[in-house]
Amino acid sequence: MLFLDPQSSKTQKLPQPLMTSEETPETFPFSMIAGPCSIESYELFSEVARAVKKQGATALRGGIFKMRTRADAFQGLGGEALPIVKQVKQEVDLPFVCEITDPRQIAVLDEVVDVFQVGARNMHNYELLKELGKTHKPILLKRGLAAYLDEFLAAAEYIFKAGNTRVILCERGIRTFERSTRNTLDLSAVPYLKQKSQLPVMVDPSHGTGIRSLVSPMAWAAAAAGADGIIVEVHPRPQEALSDGEQALTIEDFEALVPRLNRILEAMDRPGLSSFQANLPAAKRTVPAWTN
Repeated sequence: MLFLDPQSSKTQKLPQPLMTSEETPETFPFSMIAGPCSIESYELFSEVARAVKKQGATALRGGIFKMRTRADAFQGLGGEALPIVKQVKQEVDLPFVCEITDPRQIAVLDEVVDVFQVGARNMHNYELLKELGKTHKPILLKRGLAAYLDEFLAAAEYIFKAGNTRVILCERGIRTFERSTRNTLDLSAVPYLKQKSQLPVMVDPSHGTGIRSLVSPMAWAAAAAGADGIIVEVHPRPQEALSDGEQALTIEDFEALVPRLNRILEAMDRPGLSSFQANLPAAKRTVPAWTN
């Protein structure tokens, strides 16, 4: 489908809508994905899963295969994490979002993963995007480290053209000249992407800032900017985390994040997390709208 850029005379080829205009609401129900950066053990994943569900999380996150800058860094438990995920999903009855780093992992992860996440480093991995386009599960596509927004949308088009229209866009910060934060979280991307497509747009304030004390303020700002959800890292003891502990919220931090997030959503005339969950049929109460 061709979309006309209102700021220029250029016609750009951008992805088709997720659904027809009649089926797609202007704003999707707000979703909150939370969990540890990496699945380190059953005990840790279960503890975090129970805590975030209690606060209204609509899905769990957790790394099984991790892409790390340094080759000697912890790169996940790999296949050893699969039985852990199965057990914890049964305990808390929440869908599971997990990064996939290689097309060969699709068959391995398919049994436990409800939403495949494509990390920033793989936004331009078109062969991976094409293979994920052949699946029928939602794909959470993160913006590349230095990708233009129209390049981001063009990457989503690879998934669409392969046959999968269940795409969720995720702004996770870009690399700029600013070194005070891990990345520069571009919240202007939220309204821009929503104007250019009918896809859900989520925000990752954990990677977007890399600093624990900035995660909650940017999560609140994301909701105010119109994001359809957030994905945040939570760890009971961040100082002991095997990856990205400096940007992980403690369970107490997460508990403090949610009430203000609800107030912001309500101020924006959007249902808060608790009311959204309560108004859903029981069979769908723990499932984000975009996984249906």
